[in-house]
Amino acid sequence: MKDLRVPEKRFRPEIEGVRAVAALLVAVYHIWLGSVSGGVDVFFIVSGYLITTSLLSRMERQGKIDLIGNILGLAKRLFPVAFTVILTIILGSIYVMPKVQWEQIVSEAYASALYFQNWELAFNSVDYLAQNNEASPFQHFWALSIQGQFYITWPFVILLAYFIARKILKTPVRVTLLGILILLFVSSLSYSVYKTEVNQPWAYFDTLARVWEFSLGGILALLLPYLKFKKPVTFVMGWLGLAIICLTGILLPVSTVFPGYAALLPTTGVIFVLLAAENGNKFGVEKLLGSKPFTFFGSISYGFYLWHWPLLVFYYTYFDKEQAPLWVGISVLLITAVLAYLSIKFIETPIRKMDIKQSKLKPALVLLAIMLPVLAVNTSWQAYVNADRATAGQYEEKDYPGALAIYEDIKPAEDVEPAPDGLKIKEDLPAFYDNPDCYSNMNDNRITKCSKGDTDNPEHTIALVGGSHSGHWYPALAELADDLHLQIDIYNKDACRFSTQDFDGKLNKQCMEWNDEVLKLLKEDPPDLVVTTANVNDGAKVPDGYKEQFKNLDGIAEIFAIRDTPRSKVDTPICVEESENYMEECSRSRDSALSENPPWENTEGISDNVTFADLSEYFCDEDTCPPVIGNVIVYRDYHHLSTLYSKTLAKPLKEHLVKALEEKNL
Repeated sequence: MKDLRVPEKRFRPEIEGVRAVAALLVAVYHIWLGSVSGGVDVFFIVSGYLITTSLLSRMERQGKIDLIGNILGLAKRLFPVAFTVILTIILGSIYVMPKVQWEQIVSEAYASALYFQNWELAFNSVDYLAQNNEASPFQHFWALSIQGQFYITWPFVILLAYFIARKILKTPVRVTLLGILILLFVSSLSYSVYKTEVNQPWAYFDTLARVWEFSLGGILALLLPYLKFKKPVTFVMGWLGLAIICLTGILLPVSTVFPGYAALLPTTGVIFVLLAAENGNKFGVEKLLGSKPFTFFGSISYGFYLWHWPLLVFYYTYFDKEQAPLWVGISVLLITAVLAYLSIKFIETPIRKMDIKQSKLKPALVLLAIMLPVLAVNTSWQAYVNADRATAGQYEEKDYPGALAIYEDIKPAEDVEPAPDGLKIKEDLPAFYDNPDCYSNMNDNRITKCSKGDTDNPEHTIALVGGSHSGHWYPALAELADDLHLQIDIYNKDACRFSTQDFDGKLNKQCMEWNDEVLKLLKEDPPDLVVTTANVNDGAKVPDGYKEQFKNLDGIAEIFAIRDTPRSKVDTPICVEESENYMEECSRSRDSALSENPPWENTEGISDNVTFADLSEYFCDEDTCPPVIGNVIVYRDYHHLSTLYSKTLAKPLKEHLVKALEEKNL
């Protein structure tokens, strides 16, 4: 069997042009379209093409791959600018970003520096309680993390192919590698399609769901010498490929459908461009992409990608903006280009020119010197955050009455900062979230039950059932547990509602299965009261799925359904921290947040086992729903109660709860 032809070794300027286009697209889509372009998918297939070509050539030439030298070579190219940007982001975040986000940013700084930011975001994407995190200035490092993981593992793919070809199958190396790459492509694409279907937010950041893009680049590198087309065909193919690359983000909602099948679109665009360049003509796309402006911009595209996102996030945060006008966007692009050029010329290039053939020690020490300040500064920042958070959380009722300011007509203290502190509020979740056996996340198939409160000799057993909007009432119920001798059985699943219907797919398959199983458990061991939500957000009616679930327990258990909390128009803690007049700037009108009548008054067919509770007077007055009540911040994000405010709702909730127990003779 003959081996595949080795392509002519030459500089391909159009690849630099493709990189330039991809980097510019990423920035333009972020700045003006507020969407994702698919540009990182272009980077992935280009990386697969280049690294496969480089490693295979080295393997065939030397019969080996110097793994240490390869890692050092990659680090010389990747670390200098990346760690410069990371350090800049850390220092800038301390000055610009709100305290509410510091914990998130500290964590993502480590993840970015150690090349696992994609997994950090993947786990957050399926953690319902973390999904309300604001965009961080490190978010774009997810793509670099996947590339870094690819660069580390790909030499082993080449070595495996070489070993199988020479020692086991006695087949040509390139043919063997092609077979392995096709296997990786098919396996990864199949997994990507499946994972995108069942859990797209996770798939977007999953390295395994992206391997096929790098494999496709490698396959292209091996087959390119055989792919010849007539010049009219390559002319059309090249320009069509560039159009596909540029328009992917407009044609497809990249952030919600990628990777899967959809990511074949921009990768096909790259293939068309490279095929056209291989069979070029006078007016082909490669003439534009290989021109000096494009190749120059391609040479700084790595730095451009790294700098553009933190600059944009800092602008949005510092000036409290959600969009960038034309002149600001242009300014961001220009500043980004300047920073990219300077950081590559004066930081990356001198380090990159170090010869690792003469000595690996010197480059290693230089790279270590680049990494250590970043890790040291971030560790110090984390220590400060932890220390500050540890001292927060002690609040006197007279200063911070919260809902009691309304219930008991307490006048809160003046000239005190709203509580909880920004460093604490996002992390201070209802106590049962400390135990992973007390709840299941949105994609978990587990059915969990935890018993809290007076479990030794309870007078009443209540089951707190549902998702986070049921769960955020737990602190209030826990405050009442000793007084009312309550055992609180917690059946909680993130992003799930106690319902027989899935709200047009908003509740996933795991949630609906959870509902079936929890209903069985409640029937087997009925509580005195099932505490859950009565509606969804500002919904004017009790949903049919809720009514059916309530009816399923008629004659078995009583239902105590609480009107859902209104949503804020902003991330409340951030708005409160950044606004000079937060009571005005962070409030929402009552009319837009709540229906005029309680939802059960607009709903027919409610079973007799349901008692409703409306505590909306503790969230909204006649006109507005303020962000702070009784010096306590009401929400920890857009719509989840802060634990402190929930605790201050204990007495108002008690009144409704006792009445329900008495009326039901429980």
